[in-house]
Amino acid sequence: MTYERFAYVYDELMKDAPYEKWLMILTAKLEQYGIGGRKVLDLACGTGEITVELAQHGFDVSGVDLSDEMLMVANEKAAKLGLSIPFFQQNMAELEGLGLYDCVTIFCDSLNYLREEADIAKTFSRVHEHLKDGGLFLFDVHTIYKMEEIFHNNTFAVNDEEVSYIWDCFPGEEAYSVEHDLSFFVRDNDSGLYDRFDELHYQRTYPVEQYKKWLQQAGFEVSELLADLEEAPVGKETERILFVARK
Repeated sequence: MTYERFAYVYDELMKDAPYEKWLMILTAKLEQYGIGGRKVLDLACGTGEITVELAQHGFDVSGVDLSDEMLMVANEKAAKLGLSIPFFQQNMAELEGLGLYDCVTIFCDSLNYLREEADIAKTFSRVHEHLKDGGLFLFDVHTIYKMEEIFHNNTFAVNDEEVSYIWDCFPGEEAYSVEHDLSFFVRDNDSGLYDRFDELHYQRTYPVEQYKKWLQQAGFEVSELLADLEEAPVGKETERILFVARK
């Protein structure tokens, strides 16, 4: 998947994402599980919104993403704030050579962008290799309910002055998958006209037990599941599950 110009409007489109909630959970879980270190690896960091927040809260954080465009935005954002954050362009399924961390994160349902089952299993193994003994792995994914009841055959739209979009969702080829067909309209500040560009994104999820199996095979102990980023059990209409796993 290529983000191209999408990277530059990503922050505007994600302005309502629960970044503060992810940060609160990470901080709380490190304390809950007695993780004294503050070295964090933020995988699929995108434009670095959470990465920068972590750095501003005193974490020794590094960011990884597959997209050059996203990392350019992340680097610019960190530089403007006077932050020195290492960013690396890597595929998280092929993660290597970045040392050991107290915590590794994959937030914002980024794991769902991996289309192949083998890539998820490899990602979990590579994360395990980059964690200190006892370290935490936090990630969240869409539920099957969200894929089938919220996304499938639905359309979402936003009509703002600077950025507007139409977002159509269709069932994907594999079970529990979705194709996101997005058309963006971005205002040019010089001409006042709107440029259109299109993106096709693909996401896929799995039953909870399958994620647990992959985690256990990689050497993790699954400690907790949080429904919709809350300290609540997973229910039939839960849309997002956050996994807390420990090496």
